[in-house]
Amino acid sequence: MNNLKAVLNKRLEKVNSHYTALKEYKEFIEKLGNVFNPVDFEKLNLQERAVLEAYLKRFASLQDYLGSKVFPLILENKGIIANKMSEVISIVEKEGIIDLEIWLKFRQVRNELEHDYPDDLEDALEDLKFCVDKFDEMEKIVKKVFDYAKA
Repeated sequence: MNNLKAVLNKRLEKVNSHYTALKEYKEFIEKLGNVFNPVDFEKLNLQERAVLEAYLKRFASLQDYLGSKVFPLILENKGIIANKMSEVISIVEKEGIIDLEIWLKFRQVRNELEHDYPDDLEDALEDLKFCVDKFDEMEKIVKKVFDYAKA
């Protein structure tokens, strides 16, 4: 196996690890019921809140890792060289791996989470709800990445 393929396989293992944990967190969150308003959120215990935080961190990490480490490599593995991130994103959109509008929203939420925005609980819960609601979209991207890498 060539070095590029070996690195890609290692990165795909990490994607799978992120995805598996994210899925488990989502299942736990669904059992909690509606936690997306401040009153209900305040009723959660420390462990439940920790899972919500872990979900957000994992979602943001998965999005970031896909964009920065996986997309460029799966393209390179196909002989497609993109020098700028905007080119990478454009190509993976054309290849049907991502929906650009959703991807950009993921990126916006990731940036908010990465920079500890928002400080307001309602805004933070809104970001959490978005990430939980969009799990299926992230799952589609992950599956498309694996399919594209195998083809």
